[in-house]
This record gives sequence, C-alpha cells and structure tokens, in this order.
Amino acid sequence: MILMVTVDDGYGMAFNQRRQSRDRAVTQRIAALSARSALWVSPYSAALFADMPEAAPQLHVDAAFLSKAAPGEFAFAENVSVRPYAPRIERVILFRWNRRYPGDLFLDLDLPGPAWKLTSAQDFTGFSHEKISMEVYDHEQIH
Repeated sequence: MILMVTVDDGYGMAFNQRRQSRDRAVTQRIAALSARSALWVSPYSAALFADMPEAAPQLHVDAAFLSKAAPGEFAFAENVSVRPYAPRIERVILFRWNRRYPGDLFLDLDLPGPAWKLTSAQDFTGFSHEKISMEVYDHEQIH
C-alpha cells in the first residue's frame, strides 16, 4: 500500500482524536495522486472528500481501511497508528505542514530511517498554509 499522511514538524498527526489541521490543496493532491487507483480512508477522513466528485470513483471508506488497501493502492491515515501495517507499506507520501501544532498522536514510522529512502520532495502553496512540503519515501529492500 502507498500510505499518505499529514504531519507537523514534530511528526504530530492528531490532537484529542482530531486532525491538527487541514488544507484543501492537500486533499486535492491526494485525490489527484490516487486518481488511477483505490483510495482507502476511514469514515472520519471521508468527510474531507465529500465535496470532491472527482475523488468519488476511487474512494473506499472502511474502518479497517489500512488492512484492506492492496499493494499499489493508496491509504490516507489521519488519526490512527500505522506501525502495525508497516510490513505492507511500499511507499509513504508525507505532507508536512511546516509548523508545530499540539499533538498527542504521532507518526509511528521511522522516517527518515534505515528502512525508508527519501526519493523526492517538493513544496507547494496551500489555501490555508503558505508552504506545504510533500516528501516521498520508498521502502528500502534489505538484502
């Protein structure tokens, strides 16, 4: 699966079981990146895509979304631990808010780390955030 997640500068994902922030430029980019595949999300995250008819064909909403995403399919995680699914993750697309927010749920993958190689990075302007960074990490095959 290709995991997509938004984090702050401390790798925070959520605070008090709610997303730290949101930006429709990120949501649009998630929909565009997954346009030719399935996009698995939790019922909580589905609301982000409710007003995006272009995302409807690929959107799959399920509480067990991380276990249902197949190889090559996308999964967007906001308020859940992803570590239990690490062996199934082929790539991570990280959207970084470039600021710190209060957080009590943090990304629990070792990025960057020995198992993950940064393969691309780019900044873009959001609607509510002046600068958002998109980083792509590929899983390193250990021989």
